[in-house]
Amino acid sequence: MIQPAPEDDDISEFLRRPDDPGFGEKKKDIPGGLWQKCPACGAVIHELQLCENQRICPKCDHHFPIEARARLTALCDAGSFVSMDDHLQTVDALGFKDYAAKVAKYRKATGLNDAVLSGRGTIAGIKVLLAAMDFRFLGASMGSVAGEKITRAIEAATVENKPVIVFSASGGARMHEGILSLMQMAKTSAALARHHDAGLAFISVLTHPTFGGVTASFATLGDLILAEPGCMIGFAGPRVVKETTHQNLPAGFQTAEFMMEHGLVDFIVDRRQMRAKLAQVLGYVDQRVVAG
Repeated sequence: MIQPAPEDDDISEFLRRPDDPGFGEKKKDIPGGLWQKCPACGAVIHELQLCENQRICPKCDHHFPIEARARLTALCDAGSFVSMDDHLQTVDALGFKDYAAKVAKYRKATGLNDAVLSGRGTIAGIKVLLAAMDFRFLGASMGSVAGEKITRAIEAATVENKPVIVFSASGGARMHEGILSLMQMAKTSAALARHHDAGLAFISVLTHPTFGGVTASFATLGDLILAEPGCMIGFAGPRVVKETTHQNLPAGFQTAEFMMEHGLVDFIVDRRQMRAKLAQVLGYVDQRVVAG
């Protein structure tokens, strides 16, 4: 028996799209931020998996940026990290347009008063002073507060006869503060000179990206300089260098691997191995201090 042809209304009902208002309630959107796409290999990674792997891609080992507090708490012995100088806040001394509003915005977004988190902790039982730059805060540009916090950490390490470790990640000096920002280069370097004269160790760890006045001051003054894989290190960016020199840049220019090959970096260390590597180095340093 031949079935009758469907009416037009029946066809319309069959072909109706799921998001058509007449199809029922539309499914709610999936909350954002649950998945991250790796910029290196394109893998889509769940945020929980990324956090459990210290923000390293499980497919290609690309190192995503990591918050300063998460970095230092993972690095130090459980519960040992105690922050210091959290009260320091930037003053808009030059009255730079919209600067105060930008600082307020990033304080709210990051939970930090400025781009550096510093404090005391232990690594494998060895007491150490630490500071880490947080790129979420105005590109971790070095202003007066960032420079002051790093300087205070170094000076405390000198007074307390302890090594100091600084993790750098910065676009350079903070233009909103003009000369006050540039002064931090000299201030941090002078503090490190006194620390060195006291026979104490400074370990510098370069992460992505480390540029500008930070590279030109404390970041490259370490007794030992470590770097995370693939991070970019330099003073000016590659485009500026190319336009200035009028030369084609070599492959891998300004990567950690390139810098190690040319003598600036001593070791390239995977973030998951950083604690073990620092514990090894600090064990050697601690033996020297005790012997001395």
